[in-house]
Amino acid sequence: MQTHNAAFDHDEAGLVARVSRLTKSYGAGSNAISALDGVSIGIRRGEFTAIMGPSGSGKSTLMHIMAGLDTATSGQAWLGNTEITSLRDEDLTILRRRRVGFVFQSFNLVPTLDVSGNILLPFELDGRRPARDEGEWIDRLIDSLGLRDRLRHRPHELSGGQQQRVAIARALATRPDLVFADEPTGNLDSRTSREVLSLLAASSTDYGQSIAMVTHDPIAASYADRILFLADGRVVEERGRSTAEEISSFMLGMEKAA
Repeated sequence: MQTHNAAFDHDEAGLVARVSRLTKSYGAGSNAISALDGVSIGIRRGEFTAIMGPSGSGKSTLMHIMAGLDTATSGQAWLGNTEITSLRDEDLTILRRRRVGFVFQSFNLVPTLDVSGNILLPFELDGRRPARDEGEWIDRLIDSLGLRDRLRHRPHELSGGQQQRVAIARALATRPDLVFADEPTGNLDSRTSREVLSLLAASSTDYGQSIAMVTHDPIAASYADRILFLADGRVVEERGRSTAEEISSFMLGMEKAA
């Protein structure tokens, strides 16, 4: 974990994203609420990282700033070698579209588009068609996610698990530098959750995809290579792969200490 503001090439250091001394406050004066308090972390290339913490710990705020969906009060954030905290909105939108994928709890599929249209949406928004190698990659995703016979179905004709698979295919279609997953199993039953988490883990292991997943679920976090724990807007612990029981025990200790 990168925890200082050293000058180096982030790609060479194996970091796909990084934040340094990040703060985020809401409100002003005595009513100010601090969501992030000097956070410095790096997300390593090809790794599945879980960001955990109790409600109000700042984990979603951290993800939104790293993804360019929210602004920091102070500090800096990079995607690769691009410092995004000073980018214009237009440039940030283009960078996000081309280099970041998203998987949300609520799936966020376009109801009027079929499965194929939803998967290809990032290309449509970028005003282009997939290149030949991209098309081959998308075909591979469609087959590995079991969506081949669902391409003409619309979201309302799919189960929750199938909708989340479509969202994963859409997130991976452009081979983004980093995929952010925000409570991706929050609306799924336990069996489907395991399937979705296995797919995310496989995309990291098999395809070298970098993933940062925000979750409060120890079972979900147990699929990750690395776990960052936040409390009161600060990183309080970093661990390698851990069992759900180990994660639950640590979380319980955090809550007792709070």
